[in-house]
Amino acid sequence: MSTDLFDLTLNEEQRITRENMQRFVRGSLAPAARQADDSACLPVELVSAIHDFGLSLMPVPEALGGVGLPRSPLSNALAAEDLASGDMSVTLAALQPMAAVNALMDFGSEEQQEQWLPDLAAEQWQGAAVALVEPRATFEPSELQTRAEQSGGQILLSGTKSLVPAGQSCRWFLVIADTANGPGAFIVPSDTQGLTISPEATMGLRSAELSTLVLDQVSVPAEHQLPNFDLQRLLALSWIGQCALAVGCCQAVLDYAIPYVKERKAFGEPIAWRQSVAFMVADMAIEIEGMRLMMLRAASRAEQGLSFYREAYLAQLQCMEKAMAIGTNGVQLFGGAGFVRDYPLEMWYRNLRSIAVLHGSLMV
Repeated sequence: MSTDLFDLTLNEEQRITRENMQRFVRGSLAPAARQADDSACLPVELVSAIHDFGLSLMPVPEALGGVGLPRSPLSNALAAEDLASGDMSVTLAALQPMAAVNALMDFGSEEQQEQWLPDLAAEQWQGAAVALVEPRATFEPSELQTRAEQSGGQILLSGTKSLVPAGQSCRWFLVIADTANGPGAFIVPSDTQGLTISPEATMGLRSAELSTLVLDQVSVPAEHQLPNFDLQRLLALSWIGQCALAVGCCQAVLDYAIPYVKERKAFGEPIAWRQSVAFMVADMAIEIEGMRLMMLRAASRAEQGLSFYREAYLAQLQCMEKAMAIGTNGVQLFGGAGFVRDYPLEMWYRNLRSIAVLHGSLMV
């Protein structure tokens, strides 16, 4: 019997949560996506509403202000997919505290969890993010140029991090840096001397407030280093989260395109009657389903405690390639209308381009 089988049946809690999230997406998140993109600012009301779903509270022990439920990468991935169908950009920023909580639960000591988790379990959304990506064309997560050096009881951090979601709103960052013993993770409060946070102008994800961090001999206590850090696990769980974002946004593209091609007429008939259009829409649906199944397979294996790095990596490769193709085809189906800002196709296209450059950004 194959050991790769996984159950796609939702439990009662997952079903109710998805229904509530999809209702929120239709009523609030999706209608506000264009305004958020135009303003290039993180919409506080929407972020607070997403925080109210309690995704970052679930794995936090009750003694620290959380719910104390078992961690569920599968439920987190489903939530990211649903929310991203409304606005991938806002979703990425709003779920950063969840990613930070998961990183602390996986890699942090009990003392670190007691110190840093209660703020993230508060009623109000508190920003925290993982800073892994560095601004160079040949960036490789295992070959970091940000350095961490021991100096007595302090750690000195120097380097530059880019594409950090919600960077302007974070109270602290989990900075991934190279040490004498390989990659390490360090908690750096946003008001630490030597840390400069600046907004980053980007093609997509404009409302996610992507930021650049410049660390100039930033000094943090040695106790701020996470003792159990595992870069491979961080990357794999983040790939699952990024795939969930891609699947949700691609589903929005497909759902928006189908009614249009049925209603838009050319030469006296709906363009959906043209084989080239019908085949393109069918291919988009097939690829989205494949992306979703690969993402869910990786998330399911992670939840069961099985090895999942290979599955997460393959899902990420598939989503990187197919998400950009689906974004492009969505614009193509709308012709000239897809190019203008009257329709959300160009916004989704810009956001989907980011899947190839986000690393470590959404640990589920």
